[in-house]
Amino acid sequence: MYGERKVSSKPARKRSIMSRIVRRIILAIYRWKGWTLDGHLPPIPKYVIAGAPHTSNWDFVFFIGATAEEGVEPNFMGKHTLFSGYMRRFMLDMGGIPIDRTKRSNVVEQVAAEFERRDRLALVIAAEGTRSTDGSWKSGFYNIARAANVPIVPAWVCNKRMVLGFGEPIWPTGDYGQDLLKIARFMRSKLPEYERFKVLEAQALSLIEDTKP
Repeated sequence: MYGERKVSSKPARKRSIMSRIVRRIILAIYRWKGWTLDGHLPPIPKYVIAGAPHTSNWDFVFFIGATAEEGVEPNFMGKHTLFSGYMRRFMLDMGGIPIDRTKRSNVVEQVAAEFERRDRLALVIAAEGTRSTDGSWKSGFYNIARAANVPIVPAWVCNKRMVLGFGEPIWPTGDYGQDLLKIARFMRSKLPEYERFKVLEAQALSLIEDTKP
């Protein structure tokens, strides 16, 4: 739908040697595994990528590889203590955004401010929160997108077929249940029988039912 134009999110300054080596290793693993893409990232400068399911520590590797094919270097949130000493530049170069939970401003406010500060930002969030989830999504990704006034790009992974896909951007309307249902039905269109996405759809329908007068 978007044609060939891409909006790069590459930083202006040169990356550290360590981060360049790690990124090359990640891309080599991704290509060696033979992953393929379904859908494309939008040619817009800022958005939240809401990814699921989160079942493996390898998910990060596959997302780095898939977004690299799209000409995008994604960002992720990390505890601010990980960005200290010699690790600071490496974490920043890998796309990390330090989040200080001890500050008066909450996570949503901190990340929204980061979106405001930057010209480009593609923030990847594991919307389920943890690998042990039943498939329900946390609302953090949605609250961040809404506060930053950016769209949500749903992203799904099928480890069995080694496919990673992106959907069309969804702008948060403020009706979380209805917006979550759009995402859930997109996910189910890709993996109809996947149990976690059935749970996600049920979660959205429950939220909608709870808001009825």
